Amino acid sequence: MKSLSPRYLLTASALAVTVGLGIAGAQQVQEAQPQEDVSPEASQRAQEAANNNEPLSATAPAIPGQVMPDSFANLVEQVAPAVVNITTTAVVAQPTNGQGPTFPEGSPFSDLFRDFGFPGMPGEGGPGMPQRSNALGSGFVISADGYIVTNNHVIEGADEIEIEFYSGETLPAKVVGTDPNTDVALLKVESEDALPFVKFGNSNDARVGDWVLALGNPLGQGFSASSGIVSARNRELSGTYDDYLQTDAAINRGNSGGPLFNLNGEVIGVNTAILSPNGGSIGIGFSMTSNVVSSVVNQLKQFGETRRGWLGVKIQDVTPDMAEALGLTAESGAMVTDVPEGPARDAGMRSGDIIISFDGQDVADTRSLVRRVAEAPAGEAVDVVVQREGGPETLNVTLGRRETAEGTGDENSGPDADGQQSGGEVLGMTLVPITPEIVADMGLPRDTTGLVVQEVNAESEAAEKGLMPGDILTEAGQQPVASLSDLNDRIAQARDAGRKSLLVLIRRNGEPRFVALPVGEK
Repeated sequence: MKSLSPRYLLTASALAVTVGLGIAGAQQVQEAQPQEDVSPEASQRAQEAANNNEPLSATAPAIPGQVMPDSFANLVEQVAPAVVNITTTAVVAQPTNGQGPTFPEGSPFSDLFRDFGFPGMPGEGGPGMPQRSNALGSGFVISADGYIVTNNHVIEGADEIEIEFYSGETLPAKVVGTDPNTDVALLKVESEDALPFVKFGNSNDARVGDWVLALGNPLGQGFSASSGIVSARNRELSGTYDDYLQTDAAINRGNSGGPLFNLNGEVIGVNTAILSPNGGSIGIGFSMTSNVVSSVVNQLKQFGETRRGWLGVKIQDVTPDMAEALGLTAESGAMVTDVPEGPARDAGMRSGDIIISFDGQDVADTRSLVRRVAEAPAGEAVDVVVQREGGPETLNVTLGRRETAEGTGDENSGPDADGQQSGGEVLGMTLVPITPEIVADMGLPRDTTGLVVQEVNAESEAAEKGLMPGDILTEAGQQPVASLSDLNDRIAQARDAGRKSLLVLIRRNGEPRFVALPVGEK
């Protein structure tokens, strides 16, 4: 997916600030009022469903092949009682210059004020008189006993969280758990009565062009509904586990955390962000898919945190020229570039393996593999099929826990080398063997072997592939190289095999990457 500029990508939340001493002109949050869009009969049906522990849904299922619904009114009336408004309160500091509030490092409030052009942002000067800020968002009830789903950025940093239900009733909420990686938060309220709730649908069944309904609290105006279609699937914004549905249903600030329904009244997405040059809806909104959210919610409910699977490899996509260099018939799978200490190494996985299947499902690319591994429970044993020169092999890997593994980092190598030895130009690069002096200068591990890139011909394929001076070439043709003669031998072998490209393993600042270079270039 084409990368989206952070300048135009906004979270769909709204913010109002009330000064602690009641300075005139501060925006006030509207008092809770019961909604009148749902008939008393529908409200009664919703309460009866809650008492019977049944989710709300459309009274009549969507008709297959129907071009568009006659009206969304029946669907809105049916599911609206499960949608809530969320108000969070936090104490922030005011700058001594009096121009605007200062927020804690990483607070979501700071970005919102900056987007609206609030004077004095970002906060300059020291802290002064404290202020109370109210952030507004949306959410939805997923169980009769009071579990509520919203976005993490809606409640992040909050001191108090208040839930306003469709009936106008308000209850305090506590945080059960959060997952910043998917921007999901799970809240809990205590209610004497069973609460109307909705259920998750299968977001994989959503098709581009399907009708959807977004409900929430845009700009703090209270309950609101907007309709549209699924504009695109599998959108990725900035996160490792991103899987968004794109919709043209109007989503504005305050809609964050609200549900995106299909015509059956099932939640297939959680409204999270919009792409906009002005902060308002232009018909490009993003909802995290229900399949991702429901998996996270289940872990938060059970453990209070996420417990994702961890394979323990570094990977990259298989490109067409890499597939040709390896003699593969398809450009699918995930190429393993490095196998540090971890579950994959314990199971016998090696650098250069191509993961083609995980837990019985084909692997299309690195993104699909990362998501599948993350969805697998930590500690579970899974079969991983890798493609090697001798054919496919099945490895049984007992997954670790990603959250534990992320506490360790890789050592970075030192600065680029200024290699003093003469070298030869091969594949558009001037290369020299690694010496003890180079190892010391670059801060590399003592046992490092390979060739250091001194120069790259600007007109070469190597330059087009992004290779730079200081890169270290450690493998060619999936075999180690320690000298120029080793590399030339690999080139000759590739030519004899009738291949147009040679796969080389490059390391830069400790990070490995496979690159396919044409063997005809000298």
